[in-house]
This record gives sequence, structure tokens and C-alpha cells, in this order.
Amino acid sequence: MGTFGPRGHTGTQETTHRVPPRAAPAPSTRRTILLVASLASFLSAFMGSSVNIALPTIGREFQTSAVAMGWVTTAYLLAAAVGLVPFGRLADLHGRKRVFTVGFLIYTLAAAACAFAPTNTILIAFRIVQGVGAAMVFSTSAALVSSAFPREERGRALGWNVAAVYTGLSLGPFLGGILTERLGWRSLFLVNIPLGILILALVVWRIRDEWAEFRGARFDLLGAFIYGAGIVALMTGFSSLPAVSGLLLVLGGLVALLGFGAWQMRCDSPLLDLCLFRGNRTLVLSNVAALINYAATAAVGFLLSLYLQYNRGLSPESAGLVLISQPILQAVFSPLAGRLSDRVQPRFLASIGMTMTSLGLGVLAFLGPETPLPLLVAVLAWLGLSFALFSSPNTNAVMSAVDARFYGAVSGTLATMRALGQIASMGTAMLLLSLFIGNVAISEENALRYLAAARIAFALFAGLCALGIFASFARGNLRRQPVSVDRASGHKAQSPADPS
Repeated sequence: MGTFGPRGHTGTQETTHRVPPRAAPAPSTRRTILLVASLASFLSAFMGSSVNIALPTIGREFQTSAVAMGWVTTAYLLAAAVGLVPFGRLADLHGRKRVFTVGFLIYTLAAAACAFAPTNTILIAFRIVQGVGAAMVFSTSAALVSSAFPREERGRALGWNVAAVYTGLSLGPFLGGILTERLGWRSLFLVNIPLGILILALVVWRIRDEWAEFRGARFDLLGAFIYGAGIVALMTGFSSLPAVSGLLLVLGGLVALLGFGAWQMRCDSPLLDLCLFRGNRTLVLSNVAALINYAATAAVGFLLSLYLQYNRGLSPESAGLVLISQPILQAVFSPLAGRLSDRVQPRFLASIGMTMTSLGLGVLAFLGPETPLPLLVAVLAWLGLSFALFSSPNTNAVMSAVDARFYGAVSGTLATMRALGQIASMGTAMLLLSLFIGNVAISEENALRYLAAARIAFALFAGLCALGIFASFARGNLRRQPVSVDRASGHKAQSPADPS
């Protein structure tokens, strides 16, 4: 049964080139795919959290302001956000393994280039390239795991993949602090190279299967351009608020994204088939919940890293030891939460996690210059458990809400929600820093003003997470079988395309 375009004619490219779903790969191949995806997730998470702990050191070497330091992280996230949906579509067209492999090669080479950056501006430029590679990896890793594992094992597999992310987050502050203090911040990028070579070798020599259910269909280049322009304008403008230019960019970005949506409904081979979301409350609200969760939590490590080093006078190594409690709990409990989501409706687990996150962020809103470090460690551990309860079940809900043909697209969409949330979170933090401190470096003289900005950020994030509880719970129960949607009528049909 073919799909139909919005004006009643068949979407010939989508129908003609659709490849029948493959049988599930052999168990050894499934294990290799999970290992590769998990190693890549670990490395990208380690990179992000270790760079956060090194930002003060980078800022001192390049003599940059707090806002400029934030762009070392934000530029990477922005590049990733622009590429996630287009690369997810390319993966469905040309092969998820192929896009993953090329992306990880770019990511590794860009990390090596970052290690030799002579100025902050050049470092940011290479971080943009690294973000492009990361987009290719992030838009395919969950899709590869979901393609390889049958439905009854998917939650557990995705849980291990999420656990790898949190293991990277765990080791990032600790090992990143040690490497920064003893070998310099450039060593953080150099350690990517040997692990990157290992991952690429495993993909090339151990994974023979490929998944491209829409091989040969047309890629929507115009849609990709409109989408990218909208994301860049929206996020750049957000980070420039409250300036008038920032407001104009935000409005321009919103108009471009609305135009992107209108074009996707008219396009015969859309970059993102918006009809997937029509009537699919689980898919829509799971993505909304992910966006809210990351918007409320992504800047926590950045803010606390600066607090511990500037307000409490800790070294990068000591600050990393304090911050490690959160991701350790995430790493331990994510596989358990993922496995539990194969048996219990994900919305219950994820909503509990979102509620706990809101409470933990509320406590951080009262952070003071003399807050006992054991209390801070306890709050971070609480947040780690809450993140685990949310992330694995929410990812399982998203990937189980559509059939296998669209894994690349929805994986890219979910990763986009994560990247947009991270950018919004960092943008909020940078906006508050700009308002309270200005475009100057953080010092002992303005450390208390920094703390005031951080407390307001945590209060805003706690309130945002409280709103996210409703989106998480209202998604409804996950259906036993995913559904596909006719693009013309919106009628739902049980999908035979899931290999489970």
C-alpha cells in the first residue's frame, strides 16, 4: 500500500524506492552494533562534560569572557542541531551505518584539530565541524540500535546506550579535571583519537548489515536549507537577547520553521514526514518532554563547574570529583530503567523522573557561597537518578511509536530535541551571565553576581521541568504495535515494517 501526497497523488519516490525491512541481524552483530553505538555515545558525552570543566582554563589561556567561553559549547550544539534531522533522513535514504561511519570520522578528525587551535575563534570553528560529525552520529545511533534489536529487547538495549552516555558524563568531569590540570585542556581532544579509531575499525570490519528503507528516494535539499536557516536564526537570536537584533533573529527563525513545516506538507519526499506526528500523541509529547527536560538540565554542569571553581575555589580536578556523583547514578540506573520500560508504560517512569528533576533543581535555586559540599553531592546524585528514570523510557517510547522505516527520521528528531534543549539551556545561562556580569571574565570581584545569575537559572529550570511533567504524563500508553500514517488522510494502520 503506497503513501499519498497532500494533494491526493501518490508519493512515487517514497513508494517506488522503499526497501523491504530486513530480518533482525545475528546476535553477534547486534552486540557489536550496541557496543559501537554505546562507545560513540560515551565518547561524545565524555567530550562535552570534560570540556565544560575545562572552560575556565580555556578562558584564561585565550583571555575570553564568560559569554565567549559559553560559545565553545554552544557552537558545537548549534551545528549538531542544524544537521540532526537532515542527516537522519540521509541515513534512511543511503544507509544508517554509512552515515554513522562518515560522521564519526569527521568527529574524530575535528577533535584532533581542536587540540591544536591557536585562538578561541579557531577553536569555536573546529567545534562547529565537530558538531556536524556529531549530528551524523547522534541521528543514527539510536536508529541503529532500534533497527538491530527486536521490540521486546529494545528498551534494555537503548538503556545500555543511555548508560554509556552517562558513563561518559561521569568520567568527563573527573578525568577531564585531571587531564586539564596535569596535561592541559588540549589533551581532552587528543584522547578522542585512539577510541575513535577503535570505533571506526569495529564498524568497518564487524558490521556487514545496512539499513536504508527509503534507498534511492529524493533528498529535500530546499527543506534542509530552510530548516537549517531557521534553527541558526532562532538559537543565535536567543543567545543575543534582550538586544533588538536578537528579538528579530528569533522572530525570523520562527517564521522560517513555520515555512519549513508548510513546505514539508507539500513535498512528495519530505525531509521530515510531519504526518508521522498526526494523531500520534505518544510521539509528539515524548519529543516535547525530551525538549523540556534537556532545556531544564543541560546547563547544570556548566553552571556548577563555574560555581565550584570561582565561588568555592576548587581546582578542576576537585570540581570534577564533586560533579561526578550525578552521572554515576545515571549510568547505574539507566539500563534498569530501560529494561523496566519494556514491561511498564514509559510515561509512568519518565514522569516520575521529571518530577524528581524539578525538585532537585528547586533545591539548587537556593545555592549559596557556603552550601555544604556533601549536600550538593546528594542533590546531584538525586538528579542523576531522576535523569535515568526519564531518559531511557522516553527514548524507548519515541522509537517504539513508529515503524522501522522511520527510525532514522525520528532518531534525528529526538536528537534535535536534545540539541535544541541543550542550546536553550545554555542560551538561558549565557543570557543571565550577560545581564548580571556583562561581557567580562568571571573573577573574585563578580563571583557573587555570578551566583545570583546561577540561582535564577536553576529556579527557571525547576519551573520549566514542572511544566514538563504534564507533557510526559499526557502522552498516553504506548501501543503494542507502531502505526504508519497515510499522508493524505491521516488514517492510521498497523505497520508490518517493524522487524520485531
